[in-house]
Order: sequence, then structure tokens, then C-alpha cells
Amino acid sequence: MVSPSTAGGPAAPAIRTVLGDISPADLGICDAHDHLFLRSPQLPGQELDDAGAAAAELSAFRAVGGAAVIQWTPYGMGRGAAELPRLARESGVRIVAATGLHQAAHYTPEVLDRVRADLAGLFVSELTDGIGGTGTRAGMIKVAGGFHGLDRHARHTMAAAAEAQRATGAVIGVHLELGTGALDVLDLLCGEWGVPPDRVILGHLNRSPDLVVHRKAAEAGAYLAFDGPSRVHHATDWRLPDALAALADAGHGERILLGGDTTTAGARSVNGGPGMPYLLRRHRERLELALGADLVTRFLTANPARAFAAVWPRAPYADQGPGRAPTA
Repeated sequence: MVSPSTAGGPAAPAIRTVLGDISPADLGICDAHDHLFLRSPQLPGQELDDAGAAAAELSAFRAVGGAAVIQWTPYGMGRGAAELPRLARESGVRIVAATGLHQAAHYTPEVLDRVRADLAGLFVSELTDGIGGTGTRAGMIKVAGGFHGLDRHARHTMAAAAEAQRATGAVIGVHLELGTGALDVLDLLCGEWGVPPDRVILGHLNRSPDLVVHRKAAEAGAYLAFDGPSRVHHATDWRLPDALAALADAGHGERILLGGDTTTAGARSVNGGPGMPYLLRRHRERLELALGADLVTRFLTANPARAFAAVWPRAPYADQGPGRAPTA
């Protein structure tokens, strides 16, 4: 654990896990984008809502060397906030939870009407006080763009994320629909609203293997998440080593993050899918053959340790106790 400040001096960067703040050096091998719990009307019948299956998935991930998972599930999508501290303690895997809001299609109109008036306040509260009544605090903000564009909902949500980022220092992770719109997101978040580029993680870039866009985003200073291996319907896995090599050769190896992004029950390893272990088994092995073990290890350790660390506001908070049912 780390304290918010030392001897009245400047606060040290810390990663906010569901069990409290830790030093970035203690994060370990990290799946930088995944889901233990998730539900959406867009994925009927594929809900990740089984705590036992989540525990088994974490155990399988731990068995292949995994030490940390960043859960990008935002507000209103069944984050399992009350369960996450117990799962972290029992598995020995560090877990970071998210606040934020996904695309409008993932919510009922009633939910959106309830939260839109003060989204920034909601995000800040979940980052600093806790999610609902659970006491489990988020450690990142998750928002989403659309396919090659940013609609009114996305712009409103990103404006709130920018405000919450300024208040807390938290990093903003962005779902890019099929990997598109990365530069539009940076123009909005960083150009228009002043978010530091290194406080932005652009997700799903593996789904749009545009090496020019990748390089421009890295040159801007953002983190680039290549998350979701073994997605045969995207047919881009075979291009990933070349994309990562191009970034590393251009001097941007420190910008790269890797994740699994398990979004359906059928994709879990305990149900016969690739799941969380795939990242550190077949996927890591394949990348090491192309890029070398040292570089891939950096993608999994040093890079997420920087990306998810923040200098959090100085505010007292209680240690995690037994969780209560989350409100969202």
C-alpha cells in the first residue's frame, strides 16, 4: 500500500485498486483491459454475472503468471463492485475497477436521464468515495466513441470524463468502435478539453490496423491498447506483431498496452473460450517470437504501471470491508 502523501510533501503516483492504493512498482504482469463482470442489452444471454466463474477465471489467469487485471466495465453495466474486493483477496490478483459511461445503446433511456445531469460528479464520487454503497473505489474512467465518429452522447460523456480527470488525475480509457476514431478522440479530449495525452488510453486499436493512425496517436503521447486477441471475426491478429514492431521501431514502445477484453460468458476460458489466460499463453508467446521477450514484458508490466498510476486527491478513506450490493 502507499499513502496519499508523505511528510506533507507532494503525493506519490499510485494505482487505485479495489483493495486500496498501491505503488506502480507492485502492479506486476497486467491484463490492461478485461472484464470479470459485464451485462448489456446488446449481449443478451452472454452476461458476465457469475462470481464463481469470475473467481475461476482469475485463478486460471494467476496460474499462467498474471498479477493484475484492469476491469473496464463502467457505470450501469453490472460491475460487481461488491464482489471485486473479495475476488482480489482470494485470488491474489490486483483488480482495478472503472467508473464512466459506455455508448448510449448499452443503457435504458431511464438510466441515462438519471445520470446525465451530473456525470462528472458521479465519476469523481466513484473515484474518490466509492461505487454506490460498496466502498469499492474506481481507479480509471471508461468512455466510448462510435464507429468513425463521436455523437452527442459520446461528446457529453467525454466532457464529463475530462472534468473528472482534472479533478482526480485518473486516466481515461476510451472504447474505440472497431478501433476507429482515435485521432478524433484525441482532438476532443486533449485539444478541446485539455486532458494531458498521457492520461488517455485508446482501446481496441488492434481492430483497425492503420499504422499511420497508430503512430500519430503515439506521437501525441497517448497510450495505445491492443486488447482482444483471438477475435476471429476481426481477422487482424496476424497483423498485430507488425503493428507493434512499427511502433517500437519508431520509439513508441513505452506507449503500448495489452489486454484480453473478455466480454461474453462464452469467451471465458472456464467455458471453453480463450479468456484471460490466452493473453499470457498463446498471445504472449506469439508476440515474443516476433518482438522479443524483453519488449513484450515491458508492454505487460512497466507500461500499465505508468498508464494507470495517478496522483490522487488527498482525502481520507476507509480500508475495504465486506461489500454491500452495488447500486449500478
